[in-house]
Amino acid sequence: MALYRDQGVVLRTIKLGEADRIVTILTQGQGKVRAVAKGIRKPTSRFGARLEPTSHVAVQCYRGRELDVVTQVETIDAWRRLREHYPSFTHAVSMLEAVDHVAQEREANPALYRMLVGALRTLATSPSPMVAPAFFWKLLSLEGFHPVLDVCTRCGDDADAFPGFDFGEGGVLCAECARFAGRRVDAETIVLLRRILGGDLRGALNGPADRPGVEVERLGVAALEYHSERRLRSAALL
Repeated sequence: MALYRDQGVVLRTIKLGEADRIVTILTQGQGKVRAVAKGIRKPTSRFGARLEPTSHVAVQCYRGRELDVVTQVETIDAWRRLREHYPSFTHAVSMLEAVDHVAQEREANPALYRMLVGALRTLATSPSPMVAPAFFWKLLSLEGFHPVLDVCTRCGDDADAFPGFDFGEGGVLCAECARFAGRRVDAETIVLLRRILGGDLRGALNGPADRPGVEVERLGVAALEYHSERRLRSAALL
């Protein structure tokens, strides 16, 4: 087994045996790894609460055939303010689950790592209900599913309004095409989505939690579930 050190964000944990846990971590250099934290559930554990979902940590592990073994953990940021604010924490958990769905084991994805750390930091320091919706769409774009928002993805019409969105086609639909396919959306939702993906992310994050924001979130969850072919269970908490 080879020893390695890395930084990462804890995505989830599950119990193993009497006192251990299997920890899933998105690391900067190793990609998504699953590792056993031995004795972590004991009161005398050296790791204690360091390996909890959302924690940003520096870890040392031995590489195993199926599961690595955590040998050392140092906290970089526990995101305490995030954990103490329930709406922010529920949004953070949904982002962790989304990343867990798309990240590949043992495949480094520095851009995804940086994006997740940045989103958690924003939730912890400047909570906004738009952080998670924006993250969902940025994640989709990073994974190659950047939506077409300026022309109808079915007929190519550059209409003034696009009342439909089709996940299979990969973007908006004009009024004629939306009669037969896709999901209904309103103009304000598309405008907000363009701002998120078109360079005005900061302005979108500072906006109110209004109806377009809620719809962008719902649309993002549905798009993630469509492309990952997996249900985002934590979305029920949003």
